[in-house]
Amino acid sequence: MSPEITQVPPNKVTEIKTVTETQTVTDTEEWQPPMPPTDLIFDDGEPLESNRHRVAMNLLICSLKHYWAEHNDYFIGGNMFVYYSSQQVKNKDFKGPDFFVVLDVPKDPTRLGWVVWEENGRYPDVIIELLSDSTEAQDLGKKKQLYEKVFKTKDYFVFHPFKVNSLQGWSLHNYNGYQPITPNQQDWLWCESLGLWLGIWNGTVEDDNNAWLRFYDADGNLVLLPEEAQQQRAEAQQQRVERLAARLRELGEDPDVI
Repeated sequence: MSPEITQVPPNKVTEIKTVTETQTVTDTEEWQPPMPPTDLIFDDGEPLESNRHRVAMNLLICSLKHYWAEHNDYFIGGNMFVYYSSQQVKNKDFKGPDFFVVLDVPKDPTRLGWVVWEENGRYPDVIIELLSDSTEAQDLGKKKQLYEKVFKTKDYFVFHPFKVNSLQGWSLHNYNGYQPITPNQQDWLWCESLGLWLGIWNGTVEDDNNAWLRFYDADGNLVLLPEEAQQQRAEAQQQRVERLAARLRELGEDPDVI
């Protein structure tokens, strides 16, 4: 026997077609793009390579914050995740820069990390990596390429806290990518984004006498830590007192009895 063929009346075909079209439009209107991940981890539980690395990072952060004390349009991060893609979140391989600066953004110290899709697509303008024997290859290889190609970070520097002559830097050129920054006569490197030099300073910080990476202003003056600035003010005040005392003695007065 031949199978029976059921004829659908023309008006039913139109009805079925209308229902299908309506359902398609409804499905389209209800579809929403996938949301960025919200279960982000901001602490990888891994300490910095050494105590000297920690001091070197804090030295850069604290001195620049003090130098820009009256500014509210920047964010400085240290040993902090920079989240830029869902793939990065999934593989958990990426560790944040040791030091980075984002310019022309709200200061907001409550940030736990830098999440690019929550910051209007902004990436760090300056990154400094503190090299170690275990991270040097990555910092000069994969990370450098990431900062150049994806982040498009304008200025990138590396320095090994245990190797005094290890400072290197690159600036981003639109068509030629990262180009090495030429040092000046003191072997300092100019950071165009910050308007500051990066160079070596020999001294003691937290009982560690070492060659430290420091910022210098355009005139070559050391960018001071808060405690260094306070000490400098105290010394200047003492010098003024001593000059006044010397002047009084010249006039025949005893400054100790005035």
